[in-house]
Amino acid sequence: MHAGAVNGPVPVQRPPTVTRRWALRLLALFGWSVDISWPPGPRAVIVVYPHTSNWDFIVGIVARYAGGLPVHWLAKDTLFRWPLGGLFRRWGGIPVNRRQSTGAIGHLQDDFRQRPWIWLAITPEGTRSRREYWKSGFYHLALAAHVPVGLAFIDYRQKQVGLSRYLTLTGEVQRDLDAIRAAYEGKVGLHPENAGPIRFLEEQGPAG
Repeated sequence: MHAGAVNGPVPVQRPPTVTRRWALRLLALFGWSVDISWPPGPRAVIVVYPHTSNWDFIVGIVARYAGGLPVHWLAKDTLFRWPLGGLFRRWGGIPVNRRQSTGAIGHLQDDFRQRPWIWLAITPEGTRSRREYWKSGFYHLALAAHVPVGLAFIDYRQKQVGLSRYLTLTGEVQRDLDAIRAAYEGKVGLHPENAGPIRFLEEQGPAG
């Protein structure tokens, strides 16, 4: 599990390409808008919430091109089989084996140290179904790698895909989650009943 496509120079914002213009038009055709700010540095962890539908993937991929931001994203490795595996990798996908404990966060920490750049999107709910707690892997990864956390959303009420805030974690779990909860206030998924609360099992304990 390595982000092999991020060995080159750090990408920079450029004038809209043909692909980007077409992606913007496609979203606009269905009433969607995009507000994406680039990360403040060459490395960042980006969380995407809420995640309640398979449509999130389609809207998110089109928004990735519309925003011009070459984000990588994690998904279960079974999605990367033929015939779509190569396409998903071209779209920035990184396969993860979720069937067993493989030290994924440790591998990602190595990637963050070794790569000249990587902007990695993670869905902390881990599933489209409702979960009572977020998975905290992204949090520990960001702390260990000393990188900001981007707060991305797909808001079906406003029909907007956004990434405008990057949070520097303090290591105080409750304080950081309070800031994350405030940023996601009012953001609505396609199936709101499937959006679980923003909290960790260890919220009341140390971040370590």
